Amino acid sequence: MNPGDDALALLRAELGDRVDTSPESLAAARADKSGHAASGQPIAVVHARDVADVQHTLRIASSTGTPVVTRGAGTGLAGGANAGHGEIALSVRGMDRILEVRPDDLLAVVEPGILNADLNAALEPYGLWWAPDPASRAISTVGGNIATGAGGLLCAKYGVVRDAVLGVDVVLADGRLLQLGHRTVKGVTGLDLTSLIIGSEGTLGVVVGATLKLRRLVPGEVCTIAATFPDVRTAAEASAAVTAAGAQPAIMELMDAASLAAVHSLLSLPAPTPGAAQLTIQTDGAAAVAEAEAIATVLRAAGGNVAVSRDRAEGERLLAIRRAMHPAMESLGTALIEDVSVPRSVLPAMFDEIARVEREHGIVIPTVAHAGDGNLHPNFIFAGEPDEFGVIEAPAHIWAAADDLFRAALRLGGTLTGEHGVGVLKRRWLADELGEDQWELQQQITRVFDPQGILNPGKVFAP
Repeated sequence: MNPGDDALALLRAELGDRVDTSPESLAAARADKSGHAASGQPIAVVHARDVADVQHTLRIASSTGTPVVTRGAGTGLAGGANAGHGEIALSVRGMDRILEVRPDDLLAVVEPGILNADLNAALEPYGLWWAPDPASRAISTVGGNIATGAGGLLCAKYGVVRDAVLGVDVVLADGRLLQLGHRTVKGVTGLDLTSLIIGSEGTLGVVVGATLKLRRLVPGEVCTIAATFPDVRTAAEASAAVTAAGAQPAIMELMDAASLAAVHSLLSLPAPTPGAAQLTIQTDGAAAVAEAEAIATVLRAAGGNVAVSRDRAEGERLLAIRRAMHPAMESLGTALIEDVSVPRSVLPAMFDEIARVEREHGIVIPTVAHAGDGNLHPNFIFAGEPDEFGVIEAPAHIWAAADDLFRAALRLGGTLTGEHGVGVLKRRWLADELGEDQWELQQQITRVFDPQGILNPGKVFAP
């Protein structure tokens, strides 16, 4: 009996019907929304129902030396939760309860499988919300948001996941349960292991619970600004001018001409002006109107055609254009959706680099940006034949263009990923950004948490 057979027999004996070996489930566990798929299939998908199921799975994995890949909703964009040959896919999607809501302390305790949007729907009657707002909020889990350190449209004003998590409950590779962090506003006892877990992509442990920092729903107006510019560089310069002016809108999203045209086509909207780029900006709270007027003045001075609306429904319609980016890209072909960040002041220069990569590699790269924080999502569109599981891998010329773009972001003082994570797709560039000493130190840290190297192997730090 090989180790995989041994592990599978032990899993079935311990967890019974939570162990799924159906062809459909095994195939689904290989891939995520990135289009990348792991080689081969996992030995099983374990559908954990509670913390004990996770602990049993990891104890068996540890005793048999079987790799484990933790999955939520499978909406990742870097291949970070793809399970392949000889691995156990540990699904925590079924662990989706809200365990506690404390309006007086502005916190909630949740399981990792709850969807981001479902959490906020449940918090609304309390007059509360959890601020992280990824574009995938309707389909991504809180645990996945924590694993990747997700951001989203609202993060320039309200912060990213790292700013909104007080503590995490984590099961280590050997099955031990740790409760990290605190329930207090302040807490500096010992090293901040909670922040270490956030963004670790399942390489240090399995998040089985989270204590979240909430915000109150603040009454007041919401103003939405739509500003069009003759080209994307001018739009990027305008967004940098808004930041330089000291404004802090809740949302500031930039769409280049290719992405804007694709979304308008998908939504059957009138075609935009050829070459035009758009900024969609939203202000909120007591000063929303004054802030919107001040931002509109900056945008007009930068050459924008500006419209300001105080109608919430109109604002949601405008934001729906931005949120339709992913399905619009899928309508053009297979999309490799990338994720680089640069300092906000060099956003125009990064768009210059994207234009250069397009010219030199002979491709079109529709790009949107969270302009309020300098996070860009270039989309590499390509055609290809799916494998037996329906996965289409990006061809070599697309990766060559992506390599050029990644290195341009690093030259501008940026980073390889602002919110999607490293996963499989960006691990080859990790040492280039971190430097050899830090890269080795981070690998040493993962070995402290996981001496056998069974947690999400081949991801992030793999050569």
